[in-house]
Amino acid sequence: MPLTRFTLRQLEACSAVAELMSFAAAADRLGLSAQAVSQLVGELEAGVGFRIFERTTRRVALSSAGRDFLAPVQTALRHVRAAESAAADVRDRAAGRVRVGAPQVIAATALPAAMGAYAQQRPKVIVNIHDLAVDAMVEAVASGDVDLAIGPDRATGDDVRCQPLFDSPWVLWCAPTHALARRPKVRWKELQGHALVAAGRDHERSVAMMRVNVPEGERIAPVAVVDHLSTALGIAAQGQVATLAPAYVAPLARHFGLQMRPVVQPEAIRSVCLYQSARRPLSPSAAGFADYLVQWMPGWEGNLARAPA
Repeated sequence: MPLTRFTLRQLEACSAVAELMSFAAAADRLGLSAQAVSQLVGELEAGVGFRIFERTTRRVALSSAGRDFLAPVQTALRHVRAAESAAADVRDRAAGRVRVGAPQVIAATALPAAMGAYAQQRPKVIVNIHDLAVDAMVEAVASGDVDLAIGPDRATGDDVRCQPLFDSPWVLWCAPTHALARRPKVRWKELQGHALVAAGRDHERSVAMMRVNVPEGERIAPVAVVDHLSTALGIAAQGQVATLAPAYVAPLARHFGLQMRPVVQPEAIRSVCLYQSARRPLSPSAAGFADYLVQWMPGWEGNLARAPA
């Protein structure tokens, strides 16, 4: 039997009459006239080929066939209502899955905190974190591997849109026993003669670009380059070397017992941005989380600046 012989309105009328055993009461619930409900039930009976209700002037009762038919009717209505609820959740950005890419530090600190805060508002939105190298963020967004990415500013081209979230100064992270820890601020030229470890080619290139116009003898070159920032911080925690990184790595750096010292003259700033496709529209759930991050991330960074060293 083609499904087009059924309508949801007919099934609703059938279920309401079966529950209330009254066409008039069912009509009140559905906001229809008793005649309209009777017509809907009659059309459904004609479609299925048997009487669902036994009617007399005094009572309405399910027929034997009607009793067998009622359970699947109610099951179908429950599924339809669940679908309506799911559609409303998606439409209202209240449900769905969001894939967010980020480099190690942001993936380990800011994003989990943002996910926890957002879950208080949208518990049905599932956020999946994808660990990405800094140089892989833009391509991951452009190819659709992730819906959003958060990380340092990068050139995007026409396929990816970039929105700044906050600025973070480059700072020195060192152990309390390090010679530079005694200074409230450190000038770039004062880093000469101190061993530095760089975390990844991204940080090494960034420091090199910041000092590109400095005479060769005054340029800062790391004594070692490691792949991950956590490794650089761990090495710095031993006290013999220090590392340069943006201030927003504070949650991880403080875990190693490191202290932050501003690097000045000049101060160097790193921008952290939100990336999304310029070609594909975001799903409602991804768009909702993106809007939330734009509001939430600057506050997260501000709290880091106010936290005790």
